[in-house]
Amino acid sequence: MKKYLLAILLLVMASSALQAHVINYELEKMSGDTVFWRYLVLGFQHIIPLGFDHILFITCVFFLNSDLKQVILQASMFTLAHSLTLGLAMYGIIKPPANVIEPLIALSIVFLAIENIYSNKVKPWRLVMVFLFGMVHGMGFAGALSQLGMPQYAFATALISFNVGVEIGQLTIILFLYFIVARSFSGKIWYRRRIVIPISVVIALVASWWTVERIFLV
Repeated sequence: MKKYLLAILLLVMASSALQAHVINYELEKMSGDTVFWRYLVLGFQHIIPLGFDHILFITCVFFLNSDLKQVILQASMFTLAHSLTLGLAMYGIIKPPANVIEPLIALSIVFLAIENIYSNKVKPWRLVMVFLFGMVHGMGFAGALSQLGMPQYAFATALISFNVGVEIGQLTIILFLYFIVARSFSGKIWYRRRIVIPISVVIALVASWWTVERIFLV
């Protein structure tokens, strides 16, 4: 079990060098098919490896209930929510301020991590909270696409494919955690005590620092 905790600690040490929501890409004239695949890849990259905060959020979603169907259901609610606010933001219907959204994203991770520590099962309102947090994260995704730029001639295609890429990234994290950790260990009586709670504590500390950093230091 120590190797899993060591991996998390190494990620924490690396987190200061990772900047979420930063994608630099020189936008050129592309065909519709090229737009779809290029933005799908960019959506995936925004989760793996650039979206360290989103990786921790999905990790928190996973560890409260390692049942694969339940985790995928929660991830799908998250995707539906962030797709909604991302679309509204990119079409200019809403204009969320980054100095508010970024701390809220960090706080959403803190909340789920703490819930994982004190709760041993998914409560009925968990899906509602994941949906609401997904709406916040979608506003953060809008910042990435704003920096990237969108081809006006294929705006909807780029938006949809970016969301598909994000979803594939999330499912990759879920399946990785399932096959590496949960499949072998989730049935053990020490699973929560030795894996879920220690990892959740580390995630809560990291996200708490992000919250302070994004409010006061940026």
